[in-house]
Amino acid sequence: MMAAVEEKKPSSLAVDIAVTRLKAAPGWYTASLSEAWNFQTPSGGVLMSIAMRAMSEELGDDDLRPLSANTHFCSPVPAGPMEIRVEVLRHGRSAAQVRAQLSSTVVPGPGLEVSATFARRRPAMVAMLDAEVPDVPRPDDLPPMDALTDIAGQPRPAIFNNLDTRLAVGEPWWESGWKPGRARMARWYRYRVPQKLTDGRLDPLAIPPIADTMPPALIQKLGPDHPPFFAPSLDLTVHFLEDTWAEWMLTDVRARWAGFGYATADVEIWDLEGKLIASGTQMMFLRSDAATKAVPPR
Repeated sequence: MMAAVEEKKPSSLAVDIAVTRLKAAPGWYTASLSEAWNFQTPSGGVLMSIAMRAMSEELGDDDLRPLSANTHFCSPVPAGPMEIRVEVLRHGRSAAQVRAQLSSTVVPGPGLEVSATFARRRPAMVAMLDAEVPDVPRPDDLPPMDALTDIAGQPRPAIFNNLDTRLAVGEPWWESGWKPGRARMARWYRYRVPQKLTDGRLDPLAIPPIADTMPPALIQKLGPDHPPFFAPSLDLTVHFLEDTWAEWMLTDVRARWAGFGYATADVEIWDLEGKLIASGTQMMFLRSDAATKAVPPR
């Protein structure tokens, strides 16, 4: 029998990734993140979004939109107060390259570093898409994953209280008796508190937390009898492609390789209209933990 899931009021990502500029220190920002965005520790994608929010504030130009970002996770950053130091490497007419370091103000460690490019929209010299929209059920035709627990019966991570999630491709790995298959998983996501900009577009900074959900694709291949493990991120890269006004996002994840204690996966993120709005890739560090009975569901 599944453990009951405690109902909590969902958190707003936009509110929780807000940053404050320190006037006395150029390029220096602070933030405070609650445990509402935890897997076990805060989602790396959410921490990436905090750093990118500070970058955007430092640039001070709404026409410069995120184009690409790469994050290296150097040490765990717990929920709570943190600082972000931003350096603008280049601010040109069409694009800007920015670097940011985010770390906890309570726990020593380098935290994470993000390198990102922000760019203005330009005339389309070439417009093409050589990718197929996944043929999957629409979210309204799928049951919510609200009762998701891990196979040890522990409650789902806190971050999923903020997300409406529907499994479109893959086996329900939190239930007994499922069979391994391909290392692929597709899920629909919708923020319970909509993440919209003033013009109605989805906030691009709502994408990294959704991209940072790749490990279960690997679990699909390994099956329920594989020894439990964790898969924290070593890095996460996101390319921001198209605008969308839709709330539902489909993550189509494939784990391409695993070996020597590491694994890699990539993701395409589509909207309900069949637009490819983002893509990403991730390298994971695989480790076991004797105190843990199962892989935390993500």
